[in-house]
Amino acid sequence: QVQVVESGGGLVQPGGSLTLSCTAPGFAFKDYIMNWYRQPPGKERELVASIFFALDSANYADSVNGRFTVSKDDDKKTVYLQMNSLKPEDTAVYYCNLKNMRTFYNYWGQGTQVTVSS
Repeated sequence: QVQVVESGGGLVQPGGSLTLSCTAPGFAFKDYIMNWYRQPPGKERELVASIFFALDSANYADSVNGRFTVSKDDDKKTVYLQMNSLKPEDTAVYYCNLKNMRTFYNYWGQGTQVTVSS
């Protein structure tokens, strides 16, 4: 079974924090790049962060660099997006994406809504 499931979204005040989870138990992470995307209302989907498991490194979009951090738990087959100092412009549906480096297939989660508002 190959499934990607996000969770952890919700309503948070500006300046607050929120952690998103992406669980993918059917994946061998060493074969994938994991990406976090988001799509604000009425706008195009944008790449937020990427994690390269083989290198144990991550890249971040300029808009979130210094505020967002990705991490993983190998035992739980889960990756996380820790979001700090949230701004109203961070409001979006956030998606977890796994890209297979051999087949180039993309696997997507269903998305989780993050709303930053007073």
